[in-house]
Amino acid sequence: MSDCLFYQSLGRRESVALREKGSHMNVLVTGCSGFIGSKVSEAFIRAGHRVVGIDNLNTAYDPRLKEWRLSELRGMHGFTFARVDISDRTALAAVLEQHPFDSIVNLAARAGVRASLKNPWAYYETNVTGTLNLLEACRGRRILKFILASTSSLYGDGERPFREDHSTDRPPSPYAASKKAAETLCYTYHRLFGIDVSILRYFTVYGPASRPDMGIFRFVRWIAEGDPVLLYGDGSQERDFTYVDDVADGTLRALSPVGYEIINLGSDRPVAVREVIQTLERKIGRSARLDPRPPHPADVQATWADISKARRLLKWQPKTSLEQGLGAAVSWYLEHREWASQITLPE
Repeated sequence: MSDCLFYQSLGRRESVALREKGSHMNVLVTGCSGFIGSKVSEAFIRAGHRVVGIDNLNTAYDPRLKEWRLSELRGMHGFTFARVDISDRTALAAVLEQHPFDSIVNLAARAGVRASLKNPWAYYETNVTGTLNLLEACRGRRILKFILASTSSLYGDGERPFREDHSTDRPPSPYAASKKAAETLCYTYHRLFGIDVSILRYFTVYGPASRPDMGIFRFVRWIAEGDPVLLYGDGSQERDFTYVDDVADGTLRALSPVGYEIINLGSDRPVAVREVIQTLERKIGRSARLDPRPPHPADVQATWADISKARRLLKWQPKTSLEQGLGAAVSWYLEHREWASQITLPE
């Protein structure tokens, strides 16, 4: 039997084992102190899984947010943390030696469209080399399942709603290109070595304690503090805003074996940025002082997820309305205003 056929046969047997494993798995979650990674870790622990979370705690944005999220996780039974950079094979191997894993969920990433134009090297080191290191770990240690967090940015300005079979051959930013490369590596390792892979394309995730380079955090902060609200474009651009707890639930469901699948996780309800600002004004009880700027060349005009595949394969449906989600983001900021108001906002 050829090596390729051997690994494909092995992958089929391990997919059966993954089904039989049930609800208690040992899961490596990378990027566990990140906005989405922390919520995914929490969801996995609440579902009965044991999570080893790793993160390099870099300074891509203000580390106080990462430290706060990590402190929340440290208080949960079933969570272990190690400070590791996934692009460092030696440090990663040490963690893999210490813990047996059934699944790897790769949420460690350099994220953000605009920042990727300034330092694309950092994006490729984490998003591509890091993913390669983790896939090699799956192959070498026969880890049953790999989940990759990807992005709606791959679709660019394509036809909406975005379906998983739409072309992603023209990524509009270095960030999107790095995620496309990571997705391609995932397919290669699935085909050659039978690794069960779910690639999740997230759509504009928002919620409490989000990244300070993301629109919702910035809008809440600026409106609450009476600062000018930087608005790139005229506010008519639309985003498929997806609440972070819903995304965490979809990621949890993606632990099920599927072979190899790319799956959108979005709200299926695009909303204009100007409408979001108006809702936040009501929630905060204060008017926004808009500071219009020209559209950013790396931004797209609109995103919209077709989530029929997630409904079919994962039995997943977003549950949180934009009104509820924005309310939660505002409440978190006001509760932690003393230090959250001091968070450095990236340009």
